Amino acid sequence: MSTHRRGHHRRRHLILFTGAGAAALALGAALPHLAAAEPAGTAEPARAVEARSAQAENAPIGFGAGTTGGGNAAPVTVTTLAAFKSAVAGNTAKVVKVSGLIPLSGQVDIGSNTTVLGAGSASGFTGGGLRVKEATNVVVRNLNISKPVAPADGITVQKSTKVWIDHNSFSADREHDKDHYDGLLDINHGSDHVTVSWNTFKDHFKGSLVGHSDNNGAEDKGHLKVTYHHNHFSNVYSRIPSLRFGTGHFYDNYVQGADTAAHSRMGAQLLVENNVFRSTKIAVTTSRSSDVDGYAVLRGNDLGGAATEISQVGSFTNPPYSYTAEPASSVVASVTQGAGAGKL
Repeated sequence: MSTHRRGHHRRRHLILFTGAGAAALALGAALPHLAAAEPAGTAEPARAVEARSAQAENAPIGFGAGTTGGGNAAPVTVTTLAAFKSAVAGNTAKVVKVSGLIPLSGQVDIGSNTTVLGAGSASGFTGGGLRVKEATNVVVRNLNISKPVAPADGITVQKSTKVWIDHNSFSADREHDKDHYDGLLDINHGSDHVTVSWNTFKDHFKGSLVGHSDNNGAEDKGHLKVTYHHNHFSNVYSRIPSLRFGTGHFYDNYVQGADTAAHSRMGAQLLVENNVFRSTKIAVTTSRSSDVDGYAVLRGNDLGGAATEISQVGSFTNPPYSYTAEPASSVVASVTQGAGAGKL
């Protein structure tokens, strides 16, 4: 569940860049990747791409690295909401397979040490979503999650650590008021060590909010460390993501049709690397809607003519984990072929 304060749009010390000028801003554009010998923007050899893809299939990369969910627990397959609620409760190791599309209202809480996995390409939930609250070590993969009627999010991660959200298809519609549905994926209340990878987000106003309030710094500062990679955002108006207080790494994502995409606010540090933006007005902003600006570093992005609003260049340039960012030139092909449910 999310709140989004409608402040005035400020332009304090604002630097506005478009096209090649925005790419040139990218302080740290020449900085090497932490775990890669090649400089940013250099194409990977085919073997390296294959190795990265294989690693992404088996374990999370990024801040959520080490998340295992239910591990090797014997899978249990469910086809009804009642059976699902029972299967995901508690903190013992468990793997729960969802077969078919299950309607629900509100959200279902997921216990610690849990893997939730959609069976096939058309399984999941509609009308509501899942909540990871005060839990740790949770994996959610291969689900279709659609039309989460407010106040439910498609997935909420709240007061939780070590969460991997991978190869899911999130969607709603743009036919209702923007508050009819809540967020597709919101991460809040001091959650930490989350990776969001290879998902699709489609036809929605409020994509992914990290940090629900300008007034929650006491709980959120030092936390909200999130990695987004190889996700496809299509016809999502904003919050791609919107990050307060935390530390975010947004790389190798494909964004189409956004008004405002990546948004760093309330002192958040955001590294925006090797992404592709198309039909997008503002690719990255640090200066909207909150009383305190955020920070951002851009490198290797294909902005596709989108503007950037960078009032404060950040210091977060070297994520504390191993990763290899493929160049923006190959992102569209990789993401359109590999992201979403049914692509495992």
